[in-house]
Amino acid sequence: MKKLLLFSLIFSLFTVTGFAKKPKKIDDWDVNATVKQKNIIKKHRYSKQLKHRISSAMPGGVGGDIAPVAPMVAMAAPTAKKIGLAVGGAKDTDNFIENIKQGYIPKIDAITYEGTYYQHYFDTGLKGECKSLFCPSYSKAVIRDIYTGDKHYYLSVGLNSGINESDFKRKNLNLVVVLDISGSMGSQFDRYYYDGKKRSAENKSKMQIATESIVAMLEHLKPNDSLGVVLFDDGAYPVKPLRKIAYTNMKAIRKHILALRERGGTNWSAGYKAGLKYFDRVKKKGYENRIIFITDAMPNSGELNKNRLFGLAKKASNRGIHTTFIGVGVDFNANLVEYVSKTKGANYYSVHSSKEFKKRMDKEFDYMVTPLVYDLELKLASRGYKIDAVYGSPQAKLSTGRIMKVNTLFPSANDAKRNKGGVILLRLKKTGNAEDIRLSVSYKNTKGKKYRNVQKVHFMHQTLREENGYYDNRGIRKAILLAQYVTLMKNWMIDARAGCNDKMEYLYQPPVQIMRRCMIYTPVRPIYPKLKTWERRSCKLQVSQGYQKIFSLFRRHYTHEMKQLRDKSLNKELNVLNRLLKHKSSSNKEEKIDDWQNYFGR
Repeated sequence: MKKLLLFSLIFSLFTVTGFAKKPKKIDDWDVNATVKQKNIIKKHRYSKQLKHRISSAMPGGVGGDIAPVAPMVAMAAPTAKKIGLAVGGAKDTDNFIENIKQGYIPKIDAITYEGTYYQHYFDTGLKGECKSLFCPSYSKAVIRDIYTGDKHYYLSVGLNSGINESDFKRKNLNLVVVLDISGSMGSQFDRYYYDGKKRSAENKSKMQIATESIVAMLEHLKPNDSLGVVLFDDGAYPVKPLRKIAYTNMKAIRKHILALRERGGTNWSAGYKAGLKYFDRVKKKGYENRIIFITDAMPNSGELNKNRLFGLAKKASNRGIHTTFIGVGVDFNANLVEYVSKTKGANYYSVHSSKEFKKRMDKEFDYMVTPLVYDLELKLASRGYKIDAVYGSPQAKLSTGRIMKVNTLFPSANDAKRNKGGVILLRLKKTGNAEDIRLSVSYKNTKGKKYRNVQKVHFMHQTLREENGYYDNRGIRKAILLAQYVTLMKNWMIDARAGCNDKMEYLYQPPVQIMRRCMIYTPVRPIYPKLKTWERRSCKLQVSQGYQKIFSLFRRHYTHEMKQLRDKSLNKELNVLNRLLKHKSSSNKEEKIDDWQNYFGR
């Protein structure tokens, strides 16, 4: 017994004094993964500029390894602050805003309802304490349409969780980064590649922003997480096998990543398939398994095929391998967000600044890679109402008059009073005199166990007690305002882009006719025929006289609601409105167009 105690004491002394053997860390980056490696990375030859990028991209710089982030440990808190929940799919509207800043008309799906909601915090109307994984809460509103005066009924679904923020801990992670290194990644971040303009030397390329963003993301990996890397152009190159961080020389890996160079064509499917192969040889059960796919590309409809990029992502989700798509550059095809959003466990981010992306990852990385709720379905039973529109769910088109569907809920931040992105908004259509509504919600946890929640709400013939409507709380009022904003932006883009890459016939129409469609629920609006090619040039930002008047009217309404809500975060959308109001259609008479189609003026 004494010998055992002596041995334990000696072992403890060796451990404390640093004599215990540490795991051997290796540089497992394969520079020979492709015969073109000289164009991808210059081994062991780092310029002063590269060293500066390494030191500025990472705390601790070139001097040594960075200690992995310690696992989150449950700690006692004075008040048990809960995490929030938010839908999957688009997590921002950065691509939309950056296009407008650079003087381009964004692509239609560059802005989504769920992406806009995720930029804001909402009072979900929760009464009492949530003690389950997911607790829906409901709020009501009755308002008049700002243009037509029609009466509208709204119901918000608050996304609440009973998980304490201090108790939240993600699983160990099998993470594979799949990075596009095609030639277009060398183009300027704020230009459209197919415009043919050369990149100026003082501006960063998409590749620089992408690699710096990856390095920032890697800070959040723990010793028991595993990392693999695949590069792709017109071929795919597995350059780093999936290996635990504890056994990986992360300093060397960061250098390799920051030294990458662009070249070649683009084969998204090849890159994704190579990333998937890594999961054939690792333990997946008990781990969070995720591919982070980074590209500036504009995938066409062929990638929806079951054996191509998005089809592969859907198949992978059925195996418990989820995907985060990160779009780089203003010309990234945000229209793919629609397809990404419908894949279980998938989400989408856009990058316009590696510095800003680093800040987001510092706050959100663990949330980004940890889906919590699957297959959420809300059934509405009422003799007086049916669902007319859904705002904030990527599956809006899959919803019916009685059912709302959401594939995935992710954790989100909570500011002690409100949840980030924590709301889905329903517009209801009155079909009878009955006022009772029975709401039944079913969902699954990550292990596949099914849960159900049933509640009743009652409109009680709500009257318009205020000039601008009746609202249960500020949360639903804010959700309605932002839904109006997104609807207006999407309808403007549908009309504006019709005169750019897509050749249409035009009729001049006064603002009163535009009002009939500028607030149409866009999932039910026919969209102009899109170009078959994905090699799309930019569309110069311009706002017709009709939309100038519409935007001006809406800004007046928006600023009034901002004052009522006393919410400075709404300035983000107000700044976009102000910027759009400064742009007008071309003053050249020969170039003047009206950006509405004759078959939309109903």
